Amino acid sequence: MSKYWTDVVHNLTPYVPGEQPKEHLLIKLNTNENPYGPSQKVIESIAAANNDQLRLYPDPESDALKSTLASYYKISKNSIFIGNGSDEVLAFIFQAFFKKDLPILFPDITYSFYPVYSRLYGIEYKTIPLDDEFNIRSDDYIAQNGGIIFPNPNAPTGIPKNLKDIETILKLNQESVVVIDEAYVDFGTESSVNLINQYDNLIVTQSFSKSRSLAGMRIGFAIASEELIEALTRIKNSFNSYPIDRLAQIAGVAAIEDITYFNETCRSIIKARTFLEKELSEIGFDTLPSGANFIFTKHRVFDAITIFSKLRSQGVLVRHFKNPERISQYLRITIGSMQQMRKLVFLLKEIVGYI
Repeated sequence: MSKYWTDVVHNLTPYVPGEQPKEHLLIKLNTNENPYGPSQKVIESIAAANNDQLRLYPDPESDALKSTLASYYKISKNSIFIGNGSDEVLAFIFQAFFKKDLPILFPDITYSFYPVYSRLYGIEYKTIPLDDEFNIRSDDYIAQNGGIIFPNPNAPTGIPKNLKDIETILKLNQESVVVIDEAYVDFGTESSVNLINQYDNLIVTQSFSKSRSLAGMRIGFAIASEELIEALTRIKNSFNSYPIDRLAQIAGVAAIEDITYFNETCRSIIKARTFLEKELSEIGFDTLPSGANFIFTKHRVFDAITIFSKLRSQGVLVRHFKNPERISQYLRITIGSMQQMRKLVFLLKEIVGYI
């Protein structure tokens, strides 16, 4: 605490990221990183660009990356905004669209950056409880609001929402911006991108961190109507005109272009998720349905903290959320390689007494 801090700083409760351990022997299943490295084409593109051109500023509009994404999604590049990770994109969205006279709405169990941004920018918010099975109910979002945001699939539950329900929310809230945060969409959840041309109040955000194996490069983007994208661009250019560095832009283009590698790694993760869900069910775990590269699971007998601690002592990191109480017995487990999942299952069987 400092006498020099503003009230805003004093009142902040910052977002706490998953542990990034210094030890390299740990199996890291706590931050939803991709177990597979970037495409070889990405590595080669970065190596080729590691030259004296790095003395120059990058393209402030990330035009090549926008054009590549536009071709991939079959949309206008003017409907794309690029930011320094999807978290920065979300921060700009909060500033650009969420009104101050009405509360924004998001689930009570969801990505914990949403309340952080709300408090940072002085935005009133209201959390909407998930139902008894941890689903987002469309009918709960009929109230007057200053905007709506939620992940699809939701985090940390991993539960996906179908497009019919998302359209219901969009139709019922045509005076508000509705943000669908699709950080995990490529692992079995249907994207809302194709709804952009039908609903000018929709923004879809995505990330290169998960399915493109580029968490270390910090690339995120939004897709929306040109009107909404212009607002985000105005915010960006009032904050930092060069958010995406030269190497990140080049890496992003190569990652999108290597469709074969992208499809192969996504399929491998989905296969490993299916394996893990089945194995956990056989040793007493109840797992929520997942459309993400992680699962949310609890044991019917053993305490979550006990399992978390014993896995940590064996060199495996998973994620535990103490709050809210409703999810305190759940563990969020990133889907790793099949080898990592087999090791995890072996250790869990030891912990819960199956071997």
